[in-house]
This record gives sequence, structure tokens and C-alpha cells, in this order.
Amino acid sequence: MIRSHFGVAKEPFSSENVALLPHQREVLDTLRVHCQQGGLCVIVGEPGTGKSVIKHALCQHDPKRIMTPVVNRTLHTYHSTLRILCDAFQIETDGADFRCEKRLIEEARRLNGAGKMLAPIIDDAHLMDVQALRRIRLLFEDFPKNHCLVLVAQPELLSRLALTVNEDIKNRVTYSVLMQKMAPDTLADFIRSELDKVALAHSTFTDDALALIVRASEGVLRRVKNLCLSAMLEAVRDRIKTVDLKQVNRVLLQPHWRKEADLPH
Repeated sequence: MIRSHFGVAKEPFSSENVALLPHQREVLDTLRVHCQQGGLCVIVGEPGTGKSVIKHALCQHDPKRIMTPVVNRTLHTYHSTLRILCDAFQIETDGADFRCEKRLIEEARRLNGAGKMLAPIIDDAHLMDVQALRRIRLLFEDFPKNHCLVLVAQPELLSRLALTVNEDIKNRVTYSVLMQKMAPDTLADFIRSELDKVALAHSTFTDDALALIVRASEGVLRRVKNLCLSAMLEAVRDRIKTVDLKQVNRVLLQPHWRKEADLPH
């Protein structure tokens, strides 16, 4: 709907086509280095601060050289997580846990012999049981040093790793980064760059609309994308091709955008 109304070939603010910001590019480059020498990397941040953008970028970066199996269902037991990993590696999932572990290690060695690196990603790792996480970490200890286990999580994972009982995991972390909320100028530049990517003029959002979007997003990248897309949908409804305060304010009146104190009791 947005594409046909605004006359563009690509979907604006698409998660699949989002360009990396400089600080995200730095994280991606660091992960690549750790893949070459073996590592345990932790990417933490509040929801919407850009962790998923880095995850997708790593998955798409160089698929011929870096394999990036992803475990998204972190509420599973170690038994189930093993089978999710086997499935991601496209190997048999039948049998006892130790058989799955053996097949995974053999496949990792085969890939190492073929000159490939591994970057297994555990998303929402803060939801995973610590014992399951510990067993996964021990499993990857037997992998060749051509891999980097990447944990993507909310900041509470750091609090859990700080406990003395989890010192064995924390001591093996080779790189960690906390994704911060973004400055207003950075968010404004991000919006303009996304408009450039689909060949839309910067004037698609008026200066007032742009300023309100940046302010209402409170430094969170995902909020910027959602608010821009919703405001553009409101422009489609109004049959106009310029997003102004009217369209942005209409979105911000929706309950999920309003502060708890502003909601009726």
C-alpha cells in the first residue's frame, strides 16, 4: 500500500533492508574478528535498540564463508535446543543428546576443513535457563577455533552472568557490548538515509513531523521505524504524499504509544 501510494519500488523502513549505523557496523566488524579466533560474544540492549539489525546483518554478511545458525526459541530445554541446532546445521536430529552433540562437533570440524567459520546465534539469551546455556557453552568448547558463539539478550543477562555461580560463563566472554539509545540527530539522519534508499525526498516528512517522531521515539530505533511507517499509512488514508504533524499525532493517540499516566482509568 505504501509502495504504490508513494510510487517506490521498495518498502521503506524494511527490517530486511535497514542499513547499519556506524556503531552497529563496528559491532559487526568485531564479531567477524572473533569468528576467526574463536570467541563468546554478548550483545545486550533494551528492546528496539538495534540488536536484531546486527543479527540480520551478520546472517547476511558473507554466507559462503560464515554460517550463522540461529536459535530463536530460547525457552526450550537443552534437549530441544540441541535439536534446533542440528536442524539449523541440516544434520540428523534423532537419538540421544550425546549423539546430537557428536554430530554437531563432526559437522563443525568438516566446515572448518572447508575453510568456513561459524557464528551460532542465540537470540533472547536472557530467557534461556542458565544450566542449558552452560551446557551449550561447553559443547562449543569442543568446536574448532573457527567459531564465535553470539548471545543476543536484554541487559538482565549481564546481571545473571555477574553472579558468582555463573563466573565460569562470564570468564569465557571475549567481547560484550551494550547497545545504547540513540541521540536525536542520529535518529533524524537514520530517517533521511532510509528515505534515500527508496528514492523518497526528505520532504516526505515535514520538519515538524520529523522532530516529533524523533522526540516521541525516545532514542529507540524500532520505535522510529514503527512510527514512520504508521504515519505514512495515515498519509495514505488522507491521500497525501507528505507526512505532517496531523498524521504523526494521530498515530501517537493510539493506546500503545501513550504514557500510562495519559491513559483513562
